[in-house]
Amino acid sequence: METGDGVPVSSRVSAKIQQLVNTLKQPRRPPLREFFVDDFEELLEVQQPDPNQPRPEGSQMVAIRGEPLGVVTNWPPSLEAALQRWGTISPKAPCLTTMDTNGKPLYVLTYGKLWSRSIKVAYNILHKLGTKQEPMVRPGDRVALVFPNNDPAAFMVAFYGCLLAEVVPVPIEVPLTRKDAGSQQIGFLLGSCGVTVALTSDACHKGLPKGPTGEIPQFKGWPKLLWFVTESKHLSKPPRDWFPHIKDANNDTAYIEYKTCKDGSVLGVTVTRIALLTHCQALTQSCGYTEAEIIVNVLDFKKDVGLWHGILTSVMNMMHVISIPYSLMKVNPLSWIQKVCQYKGKVACVKSRDMHWALVAHRDQRDVNLNSLRMLVVADGSNPWSISSCDAFLNVFQSKGLRPEVICPCASSAEALTVAIRRPTDDSNQPPGRGVLSMQGLSYSVIRVDSEERLSVLTVQDVGTVMPGALMCVVKPEGVPQLCRTDEIGELCVCSIATGMSYYGLSGMTKNTFEVFPMTSSGAPISEYPFTRTGLLGFIGPGGLVFVSGKMDGLMVVSGRRHNADDIVATALAVEPMKFVYRGRIAVFSVTVLHDERIVVVAEQRPDSTEEDSFQWMSRVLQAIDSIHNVGVFCLALVPANTLPKTPLGGIHLSETKQLFLEGSLHPCNVLMCPHTCVTNLPKPRQKQPEIGPASVMVGNLVSGKRIAQASGRDLGQIEDNDQARKFLFLSEVLQWRAQTTPDHVLFTLLSSRGTVLSSLTCLQLHKRAEKIAAMLMERGHLQDGDHVALVYPPGIDLVAAFYGCLYAGCVPITVRPPHPQNIATTLPTVKMIVEVSRSACVMTSQVISKLLKSKEASAAVDVRSWPLVLDTDDLPKKKPPQLYKPSNPDTLAYLDFSVSTTGMLAGVKMSHTATSAFCRSIKLQCELYPSREVAICLDPYCGLGFSRGLDLSRVRTCVVVAEERPRIALTQSFSKLFKDLGLHPRAVSTSFGCRVNLAICLQGTSGPDPTTVYVDMRALRHDRVRLVERGSPHSLPLMESGKILPGVRIIIANPETKGPLGDSHLGEIWVHCTHNGSGYFTVYGDEALQSDHFNSHLSFGDTQTVWARTGYLGFLRRTELTDASGERHDALYVVGALDEAMELRGMRYHPIDIETSVIRTHKSIMECAVFPWTNLLVVVVELEGSEQEALDLVPLVTNAVLEEHYLIVGVVVVVDIGVIPINSRGEKQRMHLRDGFLADQLDPIYVAYNM
Repeated sequence: METGDGVPVSSRVSAKIQQLVNTLKQPRRPPLREFFVDDFEELLEVQQPDPNQPRPEGSQMVAIRGEPLGVVTNWPPSLEAALQRWGTISPKAPCLTTMDTNGKPLYVLTYGKLWSRSIKVAYNILHKLGTKQEPMVRPGDRVALVFPNNDPAAFMVAFYGCLLAEVVPVPIEVPLTRKDAGSQQIGFLLGSCGVTVALTSDACHKGLPKGPTGEIPQFKGWPKLLWFVTESKHLSKPPRDWFPHIKDANNDTAYIEYKTCKDGSVLGVTVTRIALLTHCQALTQSCGYTEAEIIVNVLDFKKDVGLWHGILTSVMNMMHVISIPYSLMKVNPLSWIQKVCQYKGKVACVKSRDMHWALVAHRDQRDVNLNSLRMLVVADGSNPWSISSCDAFLNVFQSKGLRPEVICPCASSAEALTVAIRRPTDDSNQPPGRGVLSMQGLSYSVIRVDSEERLSVLTVQDVGTVMPGALMCVVKPEGVPQLCRTDEIGELCVCSIATGMSYYGLSGMTKNTFEVFPMTSSGAPISEYPFTRTGLLGFIGPGGLVFVSGKMDGLMVVSGRRHNADDIVATALAVEPMKFVYRGRIAVFSVTVLHDERIVVVAEQRPDSTEEDSFQWMSRVLQAIDSIHNVGVFCLALVPANTLPKTPLGGIHLSETKQLFLEGSLHPCNVLMCPHTCVTNLPKPRQKQPEIGPASVMVGNLVSGKRIAQASGRDLGQIEDNDQARKFLFLSEVLQWRAQTTPDHVLFTLLSSRGTVLSSLTCLQLHKRAEKIAAMLMERGHLQDGDHVALVYPPGIDLVAAFYGCLYAGCVPITVRPPHPQNIATTLPTVKMIVEVSRSACVMTSQVISKLLKSKEASAAVDVRSWPLVLDTDDLPKKKPPQLYKPSNPDTLAYLDFSVSTTGMLAGVKMSHTATSAFCRSIKLQCELYPSREVAICLDPYCGLGFSRGLDLSRVRTCVVVAEERPRIALTQSFSKLFKDLGLHPRAVSTSFGCRVNLAICLQGTSGPDPTTVYVDMRALRHDRVRLVERGSPHSLPLMESGKILPGVRIIIANPETKGPLGDSHLGEIWVHCTHNGSGYFTVYGDEALQSDHFNSHLSFGDTQTVWARTGYLGFLRRTELTDASGERHDALYVVGALDEAMELRGMRYHPIDIETSVIRTHKSIMECAVFPWTNLLVVVVELEGSEQEALDLVPLVTNAVLEEHYLIVGVVVVVDIGVIPINSRGEKQRMHLRDGFLADQLDPIYVAYNM
């Protein structure tokens, strides 16, 4: 390698220097974080805190201790020891009675049977699975317990069998189908627990879904399981000398209880043997349980309160449990009350809904007597609506012997087990605690007592006091676990032996939940022992009474205020008519849209509701939630009865419902969205900045410090002096010259759809045909030179011949697309309009079309008597015209280019002979066309570029996609991909750009660099600025260069309003100066204001002399590092979109295509989309491919996507059938036609949603 002086240099050094130079030349990349920080003027509004909001004023709370856990001498050292004791000394004592669906006792399990069967199960699990050397299950392993809700006896035997075998049971729900709600997450839990064996009952095993060979399929997301039936008859008897090892309770895991989180994931809470025993002792003490007491259990016995009271504590105390299955409750909601009376039950465990349904079903039964009840455990006493159930229940049943002090609400969670419970007393003078709290205060986590008369209050009841042996405090829900003040709502935390130990296998989450050290305001921990977060929000009131106001999982933080999902459910359910919601099935959750949580309410409506009922109820709900909670509902959706995903006990599976909503498969039958009222954090509307004036234009090509955005193609002048065709000014002369010099050269070949040659035309044939047509025009048409002739032909050789025939006769041709025979009503009026507007003296066409123009069908669409003279060219005269016309002045009209724009404007552009010849020369040069080159044209030969130019594609050097807009990248890429195997080189595919004022501005030629793609920030683009970003950064939009600027074309970017030149990085209107510009509009139909300034505009400052034509398209120029054919740096032109189409919303400029792209991406059923403004609302029309029940799924998805990506609120979403969005022959959407159809109510939509 040498330097300029010929001195040799070390190539390694210079390569390094070269690399450095190249690096310095590259545009500076913003540091990574800048890509992810919203642009400064697009910043979302931040909610300012309300200066008048209530703040906590109390002193710091003090942790509250429960009474000591009493040491009772005969308490067993472990639960298994208790079972052994009762199984051997009272084998006949009843342990559990199960019921059938008629309410008849099905089976009584005694303590003796429970003991012997549990031993059998323990032996079989340890010794009969796998081989002697390799047993499948060893002590400490986890096994799944899969038992139906109507078989507590089988479950109980299996559970205690596991405890005796020192195996860890993981009770889960029975999977009914392969895709149950939440089943996949349960499978994930089993997998992470390493479960390989599932214990189940005979009946359940028979009911599981089976594969073709009878095997149980692997459920989605589940590990491979061995299903093991625990019925006694299927098990081997243990040898006489085998006996389970019963030891004192220790820190080994006893069982794992599953818990579903807010996001639907399922965690396993591990409970140790000592925690299990201590919890049973604490419950025994607080509930005053004694031997042989009868307890009626309506709750799910596999987890939570139902498991703790009905399976565990009952055995410790040798109690008798009457288990009421959910299936019986569905048939007879009063069954549990009947069982309390029948068995003289002392204790009943229910949820508030069991009390509610019993009230609804209660028809003044005479034989009801509840005076045996000493304790009614209300398992969901912490729910906001439990208090009304308790009050109403007492109201009705007090006269039936129910004493007020019997009702004992409790609070619990999977992590902390029983958190608090109201103790049963004999003293009816001690009124329960209740608080009437202001909703407004609660939303700021502050306790403010209010009066019951107000609507916006929450009445809460106490859930008793802290459990024996436990310590409780309240900490701030977020951040450091700092103690709350006494008048502040926080998360309850408990320090006790009787809590869960961990989330199985998740050490990080475990630390956050089970190893919390609450601190005082000074930062000192209040105890050396860790606390467990309960997941419950609340406070400790006077007298150490615990109040729960909500759950952490149900917390929704909207604009800085907290709302509890359960409270909103309660409000919605209280709206009249209360029966509107089917069985009270309603779900409330929040979704994050535009950096804030938004509330969504989904309810099942009764099967008999009318549309009118629905909308009335919906509007009342919106008002109620607004007035009581002072918060807006973002989306309210109604679904048909029984369609929301259920939990095994019939509740609503919340996370699954949310998932369906987000992925657009909820299938609502009514939707009401209120983004206008809820979204208050949109960026401020843009204020336009004053543009730079002439004073700041510096010498040369700079605008306020930036290069003026201008570029030009090669010069036409010096290039082709040796070209013979240069001598001729007119196309008609070129044809005559070619007919003499190369008569047999084939100019045109017409192919059929199958690719066979239909006909072809040589230079001489075209010349002779054109002569005959000219003769016919003069003779039969009596036309003068300068007369206009409409050519109505299908694409092909006849059209070309007719065009040259007109030139030979001195007439001005106008090419018109023929009417579609199957669609005369809509296509013929356009033909008629062009013929009239262009003032054509004659229509030339084929015989078939000429008949069509005057047919019966045509007369229904237009007045067929007012056609000008119609000539058909199928049989031409034999003679030649006396002489061929030669234009006297090259600036006279050669032809008219008529087209309808996407905004529905029909205009004809005048093309002079000079422009036409220059145009042909420019393209010839760019594409290096010479006589042997073949050009395949698959364009409309009626207007624009298409008019003016076997499948082995490896010969294709350039495939030009003609775009009258922004190049569609996805389309060109999929086209390249599709034809790659046929040898099409991806480099060969590029796009061109042309418009009305200039048919061809850019066209990828044979030389010059490949077109580049850049990524621009969409938010900057809305402000008419161009900011380049990296591929994949948020809000990035790919733009592909529109081919290469043609020879003889000069381009500048100007401000469309002020007409001043713009700098390089600004978005502006593309102006063009060139010899092949059109020379003006012949007529504009539909917008008379568009006049000559389109064709002869001047800049307001800078170079004010040059005459420019305005393209009406916005774009920008970018000087690249690439070198073009002339050795200069290559200027790339990027077209962003048409000014006509651009929408100004909130002071910013939006291009419909960008919003449409976002919308199409939101759901697989959206096939096409078009948007347009209506007054100041944005209307989005989507074409739905799929069943009509999916139509309403699209409304929230479309609204969310446009909000997130464009910071715009959609006003109307219109769902229509496929093919409703009108598309012209060039594949462009006709949004204005669509808008007219929408306003005239002609779209026949599937659904129209007006967002509030």
